[in-house]
Amino acid sequence: MSQRTPEIAISEVEFTAIRAQGAGGQNVNKVSSAIHLRFDIRASSLPEHLKERLLRLNDHRITGDGIVIIKAQTHRSQEKNKEEAMQRLLEMVASIAVVPAVRRPTKPTRGSQQRRLEGKAVRGKVKAMRGKVTD
Repeated sequence: MSQRTPEIAISEVEFTAIRAQGAGGQNVNKVSSAIHLRFDIRASSLPEHLKERLLRLNDHRITGDGIVIIKAQTHRSQEKNKEEAMQRLLEMVASIAVVPAVRRPTKPTRGSQQRRLEGKAVRGKVKAMRGKVTD
């Protein structure tokens, strides 16, 4: 069973361009072209189960009212920052879309512990009997 990651339409995402001059230093003339991506989970076209999982996700980028805000400012051009922010949003949704496999419990169950202890007791009695001669 192969799960494909859900697509997010570019029309559902709102971008805000922020131009901030660096605070002095050697590269005073460099202007960062930061982009803030804003994505409303509740108003999106994602399936309901993914919306619920996204809203329950413990992530600092998701506000209380279900809006994802991602900031990207590593590149000089706004287009590149826009692509990077969109990529981060897609990665977040893709990580939620994959359902983890059911893990088997690491602790032994009460029944299996009981069986093990009973087996140990029987083996102990058998070992104790080995050297004795019965008439």
